[in-house]
Amino acid sequence: MTRDLVRGAGSGVLATAAMSAVMLAGDRAGLMGDQPPKRIVRALLPGHRHRPKRGERVLGAIAHFGFGAAGGAAFALLCGGRRAPVTLGVAYGLAIWFVSYQGWVPKLGVLPPIPEDRPGRQAVMAAGHVVYGATLALAANGLRRET
Repeated sequence: MTRDLVRGAGSGVLATAAMSAVMLAGDRAGLMGDQPPKRIVRALLPGHRHRPKRGERVLGAIAHFGFGAAGGAAFALLCGGRRAPVTLGVAYGLAIWFVSYQGWVPKLGVLPPIPEDRPGRQAVMAAGHVVYGATLALAANGLRRET
């Protein structure tokens, strides 16, 4: 079980990197505004929740990869050591997006709920979470095959 959690966390880091590429592409296309991980960290750091803070970009990246690794470990528990269909990974990624951006992120006052947010940002975030979930399943299955 510990080995599965470590593999899942590693798969989560890889999946987060793939998702981050989608987010950066969305940013370059002018669809994102501020990156959500940076906005979340900004809101949690001391001071005014909507004013930029020193180190928020780096801390946002660290938090994003940490959250992705934890999500990968949880996915490994969900799969119980079995191969994961890519469709399960995609559904898992979309569930994370929905629970986060329709739930706890708006409750923290970081971003509005999905229907009220910038359409471009939420389209990019949904696509990024699809990529996260698909990459997570493929990476987890690949790591399982090697051992």
